[in-house]
Amino acid sequence: VQLQASGGGLVQAGGSLRLSCAASVRASGRSFSMYGMGWFRQAPGKEREFVAGISWSGNTRQYVDSVKGRFTVSRDNAKNTVYLQMNSLKPEDTAVYYCAADRARWGNGEYEYWGQGTLVTVSS
Repeated sequence: VQLQASGGGLVQAGGSLRLSCAASVRASGRSFSMYGMGWFRQAPGKEREFVAGISWSGNTRQYVDSVKGRFTVSRDNAKNTVYLQMNSLKPEDTAVYYCAADRARWGNGEYEYWGQGTLVTVSS
C-alpha cells in the first residue's frame, strides 16, 4: 500500500486547510475499504502523536482531545482517499502530518503503512 499525503501549507491562525491522502492499494489485492486510516503529526522536537482515525466504512471516528471540534476526518472509498479538514488552526497545530493505513485498526496505535508527510505551518 502506498500513501500520498498532500494539502499542507502555510496558513494564518484561525484559518483552514484540508489534507488529502490518496492510497494505492492495487498491489495489495485488497480494496481501500479494508483499511482503517489514521492521521498523525509530528512537531519539531516532539514525538509523533495521533490526531484522528476513521474506521473502514467511515462510520466511526476518533480524535485527540486537542483537535476535537476543529478537525474532521472523512474518507471516500470510491476515490481511495482520506481527508483531514482542519479549521480554526492554531500555531500549536504546526507539524508534519502523516496518514497511515492498517488492516486491523483505525484508532491510535501502530500502523502498517505510512505516507511521506505534508507540512502544515500555522503563523500567529
